Amino acid sequence: MDVRKKNPHSYEQLDDETIKELTDKIFKNYRSWCKYLHFDPILCRSPRDNRRQQAQLLHIGLYLLIWGEASNIRFMPECICFIFHHMAKEMHGYLFGNVQQVTEDNLKGEEAFLKDVVTPIYEVLRKEASGNKDGKASHSTWRNYDDLNEYFWSEKSKKLHWPLDGKGDFFVHPDTAKPANKDNQPVGKPKTNFVEVRTFWHLYRDFDRMWIFFILALQAMIIIAWHQRGSSSGLSDDDVYRSVSSIFVTAAFLNFLRAVLDIVLSFNAWRSLKLSQILRYLLKFIVAAFWLVVMPVTYSRSFQNPTGLLKFFNNLGADWQGHSLYYYCVAIYLIPNLLAAFLFLFPFLRRSMERSDWRIIIMLMWWAQPKLYIGRGMHEDMFSLLKYTLFWITLLISKLAFSFYVEILPLIEPTKTIMNLTVSSYDWHEFFPNVTHNFGVVIAIWVPIILVYFTDTLVWYAIFSTLVGGIYGAFSHLGEIRTLGMIRARFESVPSAFSKRLVPYSKEETGQNQPDDTTERKNIAKFSQMWNEFILSMRNEDLISHRERDLLLVPYSSGDVTVVQWPPFLLASKIPIALDMAKDYNEREDADLFKKIKNDDFLYFAIIECYETLRDILIGLLVKDGEQKVIWRICHEVESSIREQRFLKIFRMSGLPLLSDKLDKFLSLLMEEYEDDQRNRSPIINTLQDIIEIIIQDVMNNGHEVLKEVYTFQENNKKEEKFEKLNFELLRSRSWREKVVRLHLLLTVKESAINVPMNLDARRRLTFFANSLFMIMPRAPKVRNMLSFSILTPYYKEEVLYSTEELNKENEDGITILFYLQKIYPDEWKNYEERINDSKLGYDSKERAELDRQWVSYRAQTLSRTVRGMMYYRETLELQCFLDFADDKAIFGGYRAIGKNQSDYRMLKERAQALADLKFTYVVSCQIYGMQKKSRDARDQRCYANILNLMLTYAALRVAYIDEREDTVNGKSETIYYSVLVKGGEKFDEEIYRIKLPGNPKIGEGKPENQNHAIIFTRGEALQTIDMNQDNYFEEAFKMRNVLGEFLKTHHGQRRPTILGIREHIFTGSVSSLAWFMSNQETSFVTIGQRILANPLRVRFHYGHPDIFDRLFHLTRGGISKASRVINLSEDIFSGYNSTLRRGYVTHHEYIQVGKGRDVGMNQISLFEAKVANGNGEQTLSRDVYRLGRRFDFYRMLSFYFTTVGFYFSCMVTVLTVYVFLYGRLYMVLSGLERRILEDPSLHQSKALEQALATQSFFQLGLLLVLPMVMEIGLERGFRAAIGDFIIMQLQLASVFFTFQLGTKAHYYGRTILHGGAKYRATGRGFVVFHDKFADNYRMYSRSHFVKGLELLILLTVYEVYGHSYRSSSLFFFITFSMWFLVASWLFAPFIFNPSGFEWQKTVDDWTDWKRWMGNRGGIGISPDKSWESWWNEEQEHLKYTNMRGRILEIVLAFRFFIYQFGIVYQLKISHGSKNILVYGLSWFVMLTALLVLKMVSMGRRRFGTDFQLMSRILKALLFLGFVSVMIVLFVVCGLTVSDIFAAILAFMPTGWALILIAQACGPCLKGIGIWDSVMELSRAYEAIMGLIIFMPVVVLSWFPFVSEFQTRLLFNQAFSRGLQISMILAGKKDKAPSS
Repeated sequence: MDVRKKNPHSYEQLDDETIKELTDKIFKNYRSWCKYLHFDPILCRSPRDNRRQQAQLLHIGLYLLIWGEASNIRFMPECICFIFHHMAKEMHGYLFGNVQQVTEDNLKGEEAFLKDVVTPIYEVLRKEASGNKDGKASHSTWRNYDDLNEYFWSEKSKKLHWPLDGKGDFFVHPDTAKPANKDNQPVGKPKTNFVEVRTFWHLYRDFDRMWIFFILALQAMIIIAWHQRGSSSGLSDDDVYRSVSSIFVTAAFLNFLRAVLDIVLSFNAWRSLKLSQILRYLLKFIVAAFWLVVMPVTYSRSFQNPTGLLKFFNNLGADWQGHSLYYYCVAIYLIPNLLAAFLFLFPFLRRSMERSDWRIIIMLMWWAQPKLYIGRGMHEDMFSLLKYTLFWITLLISKLAFSFYVEILPLIEPTKTIMNLTVSSYDWHEFFPNVTHNFGVVIAIWVPIILVYFTDTLVWYAIFSTLVGGIYGAFSHLGEIRTLGMIRARFESVPSAFSKRLVPYSKEETGQNQPDDTTERKNIAKFSQMWNEFILSMRNEDLISHRERDLLLVPYSSGDVTVVQWPPFLLASKIPIALDMAKDYNEREDADLFKKIKNDDFLYFAIIECYETLRDILIGLLVKDGEQKVIWRICHEVESSIREQRFLKIFRMSGLPLLSDKLDKFLSLLMEEYEDDQRNRSPIINTLQDIIEIIIQDVMNNGHEVLKEVYTFQENNKKEEKFEKLNFELLRSRSWREKVVRLHLLLTVKESAINVPMNLDARRRLTFFANSLFMIMPRAPKVRNMLSFSILTPYYKEEVLYSTEELNKENEDGITILFYLQKIYPDEWKNYEERINDSKLGYDSKERAELDRQWVSYRAQTLSRTVRGMMYYRETLELQCFLDFADDKAIFGGYRAIGKNQSDYRMLKERAQALADLKFTYVVSCQIYGMQKKSRDARDQRCYANILNLMLTYAALRVAYIDEREDTVNGKSETIYYSVLVKGGEKFDEEIYRIKLPGNPKIGEGKPENQNHAIIFTRGEALQTIDMNQDNYFEEAFKMRNVLGEFLKTHHGQRRPTILGIREHIFTGSVSSLAWFMSNQETSFVTIGQRILANPLRVRFHYGHPDIFDRLFHLTRGGISKASRVINLSEDIFSGYNSTLRRGYVTHHEYIQVGKGRDVGMNQISLFEAKVANGNGEQTLSRDVYRLGRRFDFYRMLSFYFTTVGFYFSCMVTVLTVYVFLYGRLYMVLSGLERRILEDPSLHQSKALEQALATQSFFQLGLLLVLPMVMEIGLERGFRAAIGDFIIMQLQLASVFFTFQLGTKAHYYGRTILHGGAKYRATGRGFVVFHDKFADNYRMYSRSHFVKGLELLILLTVYEVYGHSYRSSSLFFFITFSMWFLVASWLFAPFIFNPSGFEWQKTVDDWTDWKRWMGNRGGIGISPDKSWESWWNEEQEHLKYTNMRGRILEIVLAFRFFIYQFGIVYQLKISHGSKNILVYGLSWFVMLTALLVLKMVSMGRRRFGTDFQLMSRILKALLFLGFVSVMIVLFVVCGLTVSDIFAAILAFMPTGWALILIAQACGPCLKGIGIWDSVMELSRAYEAIMGLIIFMPVVVLSWFPFVSEFQTRLLFNQAFSRGLQISMILAGKKDKAPSS
């Protein structure tokens, strides 16, 4: 920090201002903590004399030493503040005063800090973490990191003795506490400030203002619509106002509900709350209860003749006089809201009040917002507030207007008509026949619409965010250069843009408005250094060929020619065009010819450069002065004739084509490998002589006169052959050969280079880099002045580098990974072979296997790819150092032309490397590297060897790992844990640091614990988090110092960013159609999605990698993630929450990007979506979401809700809407109400009802979520490309995919909140070139999709069979079509997107595997993929650990399946129209009889199947005969029909499934009474039937070969755009001949 912008030669000592800045930054949180708890900060006691700087440095050093050895306590920043406070007090006493002897004695000895401070606190953490029972226990039963850290926010922490004695309240664990209840069970320690309870009520409690707003708006709109439709009856405006004012009664109830939830949901934390907090909860409850009584009472008094419920409340307030009392109450009730609105308009005032620690302010704020250490003063500045407020006001107006006119108003009239109808008969036994107004029908109609009302805000958000995000992107200059043609058109301005953005300038240079010619040439030379390194990096990555590389390179120096030397791809075909143009001109058209040439700048540049380069080459080759003079004389004729406009008179253009051909041959000879013998010299000499002869005889009119004139002055010109002595030593010069290659390209490339490069990824990188140079970014500082930074990558057991065996291992179709990638990336494979076969590069044939491994691994999601990409940072820093410090000679000479033997340049190189090492650190946290090193497992050994090889290859790479060693402590063997940092040595790794840990560091979530143990080895002021499936690019790494400059920019006052968001490029999009869908979805999120979250909505958090953290800010505030088990499953986003709650500032920048891999197969993607949905479910329960939801202002809270947990809740409600709609229709159809209502002559407006219902159908199609995708593609690649991509995506069934994933989100989000079970799901990240078996798909999707899809299928079938609605309406088809589409997607998407899913042989194999799996017995040690029983037991694991509330809810939900039996049995012809309840009772008798028979068969097979075969057969025969007899009697006597049998199946199958669900919920009871085996057998039968139903369509489609071919094209169209090569792959017909 201190050396920035200072002269290194006069630098002597640390600056006081630098130390003050560092002290303020590191101790800002500590000072805030002291102020909060009214401690006296130790920092204030520092001496004021010349020892002050020393004291400040000691404090900084002490804090960092504590932090470095704190292990897991680093997740508890205020605990570290507590430790520092007391240790700094000790240190201060040692240095500047006296300290008590007892303290000195207690903290003395080796490892005293670790043993006496860190270990006791760690033991508390470990014991609490063990209480989570591997993530199965309820969150409310154990304290997580946040609970324990928040202990140090309270006054209780002051009571802890120092040194820590282990007797304080903090250290008392339930295991050691005295039993306090009747069962002698220890009472658990209370949660701190918050309790994570599994309930959906968290959503209401966290976002109560939003729900109250939407509910009150809905109530008001329904009232207005109701009166508007009935306005002809003469209702006055006063009646409408009075009715609308009832919303305040509703508001009172909703506020009372919030007060109740505050008490109930936080009850387990009451023992840890202060009395003032408990008092506040109780007073809030009392006040809410008061208003709950007062509001209805006073409202009822405002009516003259109240009836019903109003009359009851009116009687309560009978003594009150005056009808206006209600409005006075409303005015009083609204006073807090008016104060909140006032403070909302003045955010700086609210911010100051919340941040204040003055007791008087705390007392004033006590009611509105309880005192809490974090979450105070998060309000934005006025301009930001106005932007997101305007966004949401516009959105809400649109949403409410749409809801009113499209959803609510059309339903009012049908509702009134339905309520006025009288239905006297039903199609079933009606339990409440005397209920008036048909409330059941009204509820069935209105509930789906109300659910849509609450969720369609998400649709409006998608629309508005797309529009606003697109506008912001356009103003950010995104997509201004998106094609190669645009690069060509603007390339002249690229070097100046590069110099302006990426080249640092001194103050003197910045002050020059008009740079001189030398400065401009120097800037172009600097640009060429970077550009050429960029092009060479793409060549090394095999994205471009040798020829494309040569066409794209720029000469380092243009000093030899008078024009700018642009890359040949801009000048390609210019010379052939000029030749064709010139040959048609006669000698009088000089001016016209040169005017045409000068009209095209690149044509002019190409001609001048070719002329001057050819001249220099010829002069350089010729040895004799006379021969050189010939060339100079010819050049003089050319230049003078052009000046005098007589060029065409002196030179014949017809000879130029012949000259061009000879030059082509001549330059080709010069480019060949030179060997010093006469055979190689002769062709060059002969060709050169031919060239001179053509110029003299065929091109020049006076050529012989020129020769005669030159040689007149020569003495030895008698018979000596001319132009035979050449300087062949020049051919050894690299720079000279580059000239020859460039000239050859300019002369010979006849086709346009508009398609150079051909590789799509190379094009994307070129266009994005060129475009980014015109975007707004901070000026680049010199490397010496830039912020230093580190990169941290967590790694566990993923692939590092593919082995040769893995490359050549064939799958079931005979396909290897190497072959697969050769077909997906054919151009890159071709470029790779060209590179390794290039003799100049010197690759040995023995290296081929290793190079193949690297080529494949760099196209996969491997650690080696990530490390290679991140090390570009160091390469670019070295280049930037060179450009910063090199003199003009070195810069014009070229970065790669630095001579190793030149001491000055060698020193410059060493200086650049040293400075790069100072500014950049890369740490890979390979948690189990030590275990892999010791392991005998072949894969572990391979991973160890590959990681070691990475360290040996990249000297700047560091690897951190956990080392476990067995040691004897007090006579017992214990495992000692260390954090170790190693680097590459000569042949093996070398240890740098070893830090002893208090115990196993993994007590929470794995990934954040892995990051936490390694973060101490990072350095610098910034920290970039990179996952191990990411990549980086040379040209993007060059912009890193610009991005780091964002940390120094202040935003809206004194705020500086704490997290810099960076966009990602998803590089896995070309693998398959699914990968393309995911790539587009992810790209839209990391670009337009995060762009609008950052600005204007101001709710961007940290969504994973590759964000850059302010390292000092976050290391003093808990780190870069949270690690509490399960609740912090989505660990990354919690660091964003934490940063925001602690007054951080998060931004997003799109002028730089890194690569990112995503899952590419159906099952991989589903696992990822399940993991994210699980994580969002846990977030819903978390304290971070609660605090943000309650402490954001209203509009920022809306942004927060709909972009985090609200999105997943809306997905779940969307699915729920379909259920509610269909079950409502089922009720209406089976009861006969629908038919009777629609047949009533008084109802004529059924279409209005249909239109309202149709709005919900948009959700199932999922098209609106594609809007941001289309906008971003349109912005960056053009809207024609966007529309084309959208159409192709739909043709490739993207809607099926997105609809399927909607089910994944809904299922896992809902299950997580109800029952838990969230866990990290490893997705594999490999190439999906294999076929998933049917049993695998069934196991994965049975509960999340198949069961739900079959339930909806039955619902639609029953509705279709028994329904009579909308038969003449086109909307009926639209409504049900979307639901049929949903069912089809959920049932068959896994097979549509499964490679070879419809190949006959695979289908037969799948059936065999399915039967084997279904029949295998389970047991201990049998994995779920081997036995259905094991899988079935695992599927119910969430019910084993759920609470009673979860079990009861499961049972209640299962009761919905009984409606089928109840409704359908009355529709059977055998019932003869009877509506008696006995009919339903008889159906249960039949159901129980069937179950009993099945049980008898099962028992008979088990007991008699082996020893009593005859008895078993007799039993089966008797049962069969009995069944036939019963059926005959029913058909003949009772009137049973065939249709009744099918109807009975529809009736009884759901009942059986309901019984299974109830039995599973009551599992412990049923196991106790011994009927669990029967439940299992019934479940097996149901699973077999479901599997058959799903499998049969797959079988039928597999009969037709064209279906498999169509599926192949559908799946792999992007990967194999040139023909159906994939069909050859999947059929196993690949050519076994070895690839050359």
